Amino acid sequence: MPLLGGVRPPIVLLLLLLLLVAAATVVGLGAVHSDRVPEAVLNSEQQIASDTALSVRTAIDAEASTVRRTADAYPATSASTPTATLKALTAAGKADLGSALLDAHTGKLLASGGAPVALAEAEAARKASEQGTIAPRLVTSGATRLLYFARVTLPAQQVDADQDQNQVPTGERQWLLVVSEALPTVTTFGDGRIAKVLNANGKALITASRGATAPTAADSGLPASASRAVNASGRDTDASGSLVGAATSPRPTVAGWAQVASTTGPGDTDDLGLVVLTSRAVPATTAATDYSGIALEAAAALAVIAVVLGLALNFLVQRPLLRLYLSAGRLARGATEDGVAEKAELDRPVPVHGIGELARIGRALESLRRQLLGESGPQEFPARRGPGYRALAAFSLVLVACWALPMIFVLNRADAGSVPAPVIANQQARAELAANRVRQSLDQSYVELNDVAASLPGKSRAAQTEELRHALSKHGQYRSLYLLDRSGAITLRVGDTPLRTLVHVPHGGGVTTVNTSGRIPAIASYAQVRPAKGQAAADGVVLFGEIDVTTLNSTLARPNLGTIWVTDADCKVLAASEGYRAFQDLPEAGLTRLARAAQSAPGTVGTATAKVLSTSTGPSVDAAAPLAQNGPTAHLGWRVVTAEPAAALRLPATQAQQRTMLVGILALAFGAACLGWLHVVVIRPLRAVAALIEKLAGGDRRTVLHPVNHDEIGSVTRSLELIRQALADRSRAARAEQVDDPFGLWRENTLQR
Repeated sequence: MPLLGGVRPPIVLLLLLLLLVAAATVVGLGAVHSDRVPEAVLNSEQQIASDTALSVRTAIDAEASTVRRTADAYPATSASTPTATLKALTAAGKADLGSALLDAHTGKLLASGGAPVALAEAEAARKASEQGTIAPRLVTSGATRLLYFARVTLPAQQVDADQDQNQVPTGERQWLLVVSEALPTVTTFGDGRIAKVLNANGKALITASRGATAPTAADSGLPASASRAVNASGRDTDASGSLVGAATSPRPTVAGWAQVASTTGPGDTDDLGLVVLTSRAVPATTAATDYSGIALEAAAALAVIAVVLGLALNFLVQRPLLRLYLSAGRLARGATEDGVAEKAELDRPVPVHGIGELARIGRALESLRRQLLGESGPQEFPARRGPGYRALAAFSLVLVACWALPMIFVLNRADAGSVPAPVIANQQARAELAANRVRQSLDQSYVELNDVAASLPGKSRAAQTEELRHALSKHGQYRSLYLLDRSGAITLRVGDTPLRTLVHVPHGGGVTTVNTSGRIPAIASYAQVRPAKGQAAADGVVLFGEIDVTTLNSTLARPNLGTIWVTDADCKVLAASEGYRAFQDLPEAGLTRLARAAQSAPGTVGTATAKVLSTSTGPSVDAAAPLAQNGPTAHLGWRVVTAEPAAALRLPATQAQQRTMLVGILALAFGAACLGWLHVVVIRPLRAVAALIEKLAGGDRRTVLHPVNHDEIGSVTRSLELIRQALADRSRAARAEQVDDPFGLWRENTLQR
């Protein structure tokens, strides 16, 4: 019967897999090298461009929303005139360059103000979206500007008795508000960085810089390269990428580009064709990184271990087991077959090979051979055992671990010095961008709450309730809206139960927290509700809108920025991108010190900072930035803190560490798997067979030996079962002779005496 499995496969596979890991060590570590500009620097510049594009998109979306919200809230009457309506709708628009009202059906100009509006673009936008929302349009003829659109619905005009009834429009009227504004300003973060907003043709529409910029940072070929990359990826996507300037100076230019387009489906900025391009001159890497030497040494050591283990297992396990298999088969034939040649097999002693269990089986098999020849009787074997094959397997695993564990925990470890300065600076810039993004979100919520508060004076309680319900359904960032009276009591509420525990009636408007503990922080915008003209002050004097913290958390997560926290003035966590726990300390003391260094006291301007901190899992590139320097959140003293493990950055040192750890883990896993396989199919069955054959050699003829596997040990077990049956037959024959000659045993005993 052919042998299936057995001792050969795990030994051969162990040798092959360890040699494969040795080859992977050479290939993997040998491929790690240092470029002139590390890939981590390119990736972080790409993300800075993407974050800047997100800020531009958020600003455009917020302005488009404001224009539409203003038009929706306008209390139009049947007597409203275009001139008065336009003046009322644009009175608060400080950034307006020009505005116009068109008839939404005919496109006729009804009123205009400020600088002339590009009516051709307005007419094209009106026709392109006869129904639904009209997205902003970019105008590049003359001064670059954006056109925002909103529909104004008015009641039908009252009919003049003297007017021809056929010329009086019936039903609601609809006008189209067009507001012309400059492009949103671009805030540049990071000293020496230049940021540009390009159109679809690569022309710079806005340029901003921070600090002293190197001449190479303004590489004239970068906009054209970014434009080609955008065209290759599609204009209506949120694609991004990185570029390296053509300069060959010691400080090459690194650039990132990103489209100003929505990431979650159709948005207001998708058709504008705007692209953000950021660039900065960085020091080139001059020190060469070469891991091929240590890779060859490690691979050679593992190859030696693999060969030694293969030879040891071959000579100590495989060959002795095969010899034992042949010896057991030879004895089984001699015990069960009647041929002369077969009987002669019993005359050949059984050689004892190997160690441990195989040696025990060999000695017991030799005892059985002598019993078959009648040379001896049952033999007892000592209970104490020497080291067996379990010890050999454990030693083999320890030998593999002696190579693998240093690879996993010691060699090629990345430290703080392995992170280039540009990566640290870019992490700081991205922390500032994250703070700016959070500030934009909170400022927008305050602006929207102000608009809601302005719509409440002079209305009945039922009308105010309906207004708050409409605002709650329209602005998804609020979980609860409520009015406070002068004593701080809630007089009107819509939405969820407020989380506030601090009872106070603040003056003015802004953003604050209204609790200091609990599972959910209550971050709220608030605004004063002014009494209507000529009326006494209302019961509700302050409108609060508690912001859903999940909405704030969702604004934090950005690719390759790590974990992000928003902390209060006491460095307690208010929001986080992951692992969120309200009002808890930051997870590392170093992060707390970094946050305190960013802003010393509420109300101060503060300065962003970044450094590489050592943590239990390795170095981490961390940064902290004050939330705001002005606006409704400036007085809070909040910070935004980010932490990105260096292992997540594409640096030569981190790549070498990851690949070193990988080959170490693979070697340990392969060694444990193959040696475990050897233990299951060889060592454990051998221990069971050794115990059974020693009992058989000790005189146990009743225990039947059942082969389990079709391998060498199964074949040995079958041979032992045949030997057991032969010995049992002889024992029965001897007892039968004693029954026929009852004095035989007495005579034999007498002679022996």
